Amino acid sequence: AANILASLLPRLAQEVGYCQGCRDFSEAPFCSLCQQRALRSQLCIVESPLDVYAIEESGVYTGRYFVLHGFLSPIDGIGPEDLGVQQLAYLLGQNEIHEVILALDGSIDARSTAHYLFQRLESFEVKVTQLAQGIPMGGSLEYADAATLAKAFDHRYEDEK
Repeated sequence: AANILASLLPRLAQEVGYCQGCRDFSEAPFCSLCQQRALRSQLCIVESPLDVYAIEESGVYTGRYFVLHGFLSPIDGIGPEDLGVQQLAYLLGQNEIHEVILALDGSIDARSTAHYLFQRLESFEVKVTQLAQGIPMGGSLEYADAATLAKAFDHRYEDEK
């Protein structure tokens, strides 16, 4: 099994790259989701291809994606160019996108990246939203940290009757 895997790795490195539309992994210039959803006006920005998979599995979103492959981290030498921000700006400059959804986690690096993206996106005529965060369904308050509780209180809503 190890020999088979070792023989596949060079081929994998040659044949798989980034999709030119969303930066997810793809064997073709454009992945199947970008081909299917090229005319959709929502763009969901995520950290990794695993996030795309999780959202697709949920069935709650049918728009386009943009994969950052990480977060801004000056200490680690990760800047905007590493996250594809120029490609994102080009995509938004085409005026096909009307809403950008930031679907990033609650880590400090994710929050600073979201803040940077909010600032960069101000120059485009696009609505920018962020996923709500708080107590998960079935979660227990006693295990929630202070930041999660604060988000849950900030984004509370009236129950539909």
